[in-house]
Amino acid sequence: MSRARPTAQIPATGTSALGHNPRMQDTPEPLFEVRALHKRYGQTTVVDHLSFSIAPGECLGVIGPNGAGKTTTLRMCLGQASPDGGQIRAFGLDMPRQALAIKAQLGVVTQFDTLDPDFSCLENLIVYGRYFGLSRRVMLERAPRLLEFAALSHKADARPGELSGGMRRRLSLARALVNNPRLLLLDEPTTGLDPQARHLMWERLQMLLQQGKSILLTTHFMDEAERLCHRLLVLDHGRCIAEGPPRTLIAEHLEPEVVEAYGNGALGLLRPDGPEAEALRPLASRTEVSGDTLFFYTRDARPLLQALAGHSALRTLHRPANLEDLFLKLTGRQIREGG
Repeated sequence: MSRARPTAQIPATGTSALGHNPRMQDTPEPLFEVRALHKRYGQTTVVDHLSFSIAPGECLGVIGPNGAGKTTTLRMCLGQASPDGGQIRAFGLDMPRQALAIKAQLGVVTQFDTLDPDFSCLENLIVYGRYFGLSRRVMLERAPRLLEFAALSHKADARPGELSGGMRRRLSLARALVNNPRLLLLDEPTTGLDPQARHLMWERLQMLLQQGKSILLTTHFMDEAERLCHRLLVLDHGRCIAEGPPRTLIAEHLEPEVVEAYGNGALGLLRPDGPEAEALRPLASRTEVSGDTLFFYTRDARPLLQALAGHSALRTLHRPANLEDLFLKLTGRQIREGG
């Protein structure tokens, strides 16, 4: 099934379809900076002396298991929760003391849609613009261009309930752009979308980055993080346990090749008292078991693949190490509940 290609384009510099927003110039300080941020709920430390910064035109991704502190960090960055310690500065201003001035330059897409179900797509944008002091005249000029950017011009008069999940997420993104923000905070913006809708959303976010917007993105999709983010923070138990460009982190923490083995007899290969384990383990730097799949991490997969070829009931997958492998190595394979 082919995916319809969007037609709306945004110039990389100069006046855009979203209004005047030239590519940001280098500044003496980061566009957004968090220093030693700390937050406790009762006896539980949710964010533990977290520090990071975002440069103009940069996408910073925050990944981590449930309960790692991602959403709490975003809430503090938005002034919706008060930190117990640390400092947040955005655009040279202090949060929460100058929260209103900071929020005027932010665009936010939350995990769950907060669109007004009683308004059309066009009306959702116009009414939201009033929160930023934008007149109806300005919004009547700006909103159609935002709908075009979101590939929703043909749905201007439709209500959110009449849209697909992907359309609603693009409308939420368009709404987050009504004030022409310098920084977008996106909390899992593609959760629940099918692959076509996700790819279209990725294209729109890439356009914004090319235009010079900055993005702070939380996501559970490792392919999304690797595709969009210039740098990543890996959080666990409220602390940053790794930081850097995705491919750099993969190279620093992982062997370059992975062989997955599954099928009849796969788990028996690494049985401690089995002869196969004694022969196979030296062929990999590291092995892991998840469900009925064996993972072999190695710098040269050829000897291992030759050895596994002798087990006719096995199926194997040979691939390069990826961000999901990094995530699982650093945070573990155990499923966690909670936000």
